[in-house]
Amino acid sequence: MVDRGSLNQVLQQSAIVDLLDIIGGLPPEDRDRFLRLFQVEASLGHLVPPEHMNRWIDRYFGSLERVLTQKVVKVTNRETFEETLFNELRSRRPLEARIPAEFANEIAKTAPDPFCEPETNTPADTFGRIRGRHTITASNIAKYDGHHGVIIFDEHDPLAFSRELVVDAVRVAQEWYARSHAEDAAAIYPLFMWNCLWKSGASIPHGHAQVSLTRGHHYGKIELQRQAARRYQRTYGHPYFDDLFLAHQSLGLGRDLGGVRVMASLTPLKEKEIVLLTDRMSDDLAVAIFRVLQCMVESLNVVSFNLVIAQPPVVETEDDWSNIPVIVRIVDRGDPLNRTSDFGAMELYAASVVSSDPFRVAEVLWSNLFGR
Repeated sequence: MVDRGSLNQVLQQSAIVDLLDIIGGLPPEDRDRFLRLFQVEASLGHLVPPEHMNRWIDRYFGSLERVLTQKVVKVTNRETFEETLFNELRSRRPLEARIPAEFANEIAKTAPDPFCEPETNTPADTFGRIRGRHTITASNIAKYDGHHGVIIFDEHDPLAFSRELVVDAVRVAQEWYARSHAEDAAAIYPLFMWNCLWKSGASIPHGHAQVSLTRGHHYGKIELQRQAARRYQRTYGHPYFDDLFLAHQSLGLGRDLGGVRVMASLTPLKEKEIVLLTDRMSDDLAVAIFRVLQCMVESLNVVSFNLVIAQPPVVETEDDWSNIPVIVRIVDRGDPLNRTSDFGAMELYAASVVSSDPFRVAEVLWSNLFGR
C-alpha cells in the first residue's frame, strides 16, 4: 500500500477517464482486489456537427474538438451490478429551464409550513412524540410503510444545519426505532432518510428527515447489498465492505475519518455521491456525516441532496448480518432552480450517467476534512 503523501499526489494527477491506466499502475495486490470488485470499460463516441453549430459548441463546451471525440468510462460493481457511465463533457450541457432564484430562496428560507409549528400542525405517532434538543418527531401523514415518521428540525432553513442538529437527529432516530419496535416486535429493519429541497423529492422545504422501520426483510436494495456481500465473502474469503473500501483507498478515493470510512464512490448513483461505512451507530458517525455534508454544501456547490443511513436489524435475525456495516450514502441532486430532472430512463432502468469526477470530489473532500 502506498503512503498517504503518494496517494495525495496520485489523486491530484488522476481523472476518471484515465481509470484503466490508473488501475494498471497499482501494486499487484491492490490491482487484483480492485478487479475482483469492479469491471472498467472505455469507449469513444464520435459525431459530425453542422458548421453553423460551431459557435454554439464553443460557447457551451469550450471547443469543437472536445465534442468530436468523447471518451466514456463505464464502471460496474461485479457483485451488486451498480453501474455508472462517466463523461465530463455532460456537465457542460446547456440547462435553460430555470425558475427565479429569488422565488426559490425566499420559500426555502422563510415561507411558513406545517413544520414551523409541528405540535399543532402535524400528527403524532401512537407512542407520542420524541423531543430532542434541536428536533421533534411527527408521524408521516401519508405513509409508505407501516412505521414511518418525520424528524422535524427546529431550524427552518434546510441548509442551516449544525453539528449539534445532525447529532441530535441521529440520536432521536435511534429512539424512534426503539419505540416503534416496542409497539411492533416484527418491525426490525431501520432506515433514516434526509431529502433536502425539491430536487431530492422533499415536498416541504423546512429542514427535516424521515425514519422507517420495516418488516420481513430489509428494503430491497439494502437486502441486495447484504446478499452480494455474503456471496463475495463465500467466494473470496474477504469481507466485501472491507475490500470495497480498500479498493477506493488504493486510488486515493477512500480515507478513515476517526473510525468512519469515507469514500468518493466509483459507482455513484448520481453526482458527487459519497459513502460512509462504520461498525455501529454513534455520535462519531453523526459528526462525520455533518462534516461531509458541510463540505458538500460549502465547497462542492451542493444545494439539494439525498442522504440515507441503512442499519442492520435492531435484533438478531436468521439472516447473516455479520460484517455488514452501517452504510451512509449522500448524493447531490442538482440545482433546485433547474426544472430539468437529473433522473431519466437510463437511471431508472439501465445505469447511472454522471458528469462529476470522483477524483475531483475526493480532492475537495480530503482538503476539507484533513486540511490537505
